[in-house]
Amino acid sequence: MIDRMVGAVIFMIAVSAVWVARGYEASFGDPLGPAAFPQMVAALAAILSLGLLLRPDPDPVAQSGPALARQLCTLAVLSGYVLLLEPLGFPLSTTLGTGCLALLFGARPWKAGVTGLAVGISLFVIFDAVLGLPLPFAPAIFG
Repeated sequence: MIDRMVGAVIFMIAVSAVWVARGYEASFGDPLGPAAFPQMVAALAAILSLGLLLRPDPDPVAQSGPALARQLCTLAVLSGYVLLLEPLGFPLSTTLGTGCLALLFGARPWKAGVTGLAVGISLFVIFDAVLGLPLPFAPAIFG
């Protein structure tokens, strides 16, 4: 039953994301427009959620305490990332988010920090310099 409930929630979120993204506009960049990528991701999520609705796991197993705690922490990190993206800037918030996720997956602190820094800088370079998508660089207090 839990698979069907999760599938229904994901489906509703995905349909809402498609609906919201159709209004995205930009005067530059991709000829498809800024709505194409979020709509593709949301459509894929909707299709996959139908799998949970139509073919749920016949024998679901509840998560243990530590696994459930890691899942909740992951949701908290991702929510914090979204909230801190603009105030801290893309490189710093991505570094912190990636580092925290690496810690949750069992990385040693120094490896999590190095991974977070590498991902934060490389994604900023890819999105900003290569793809030409403007991202907030520095914390909002400097801008």
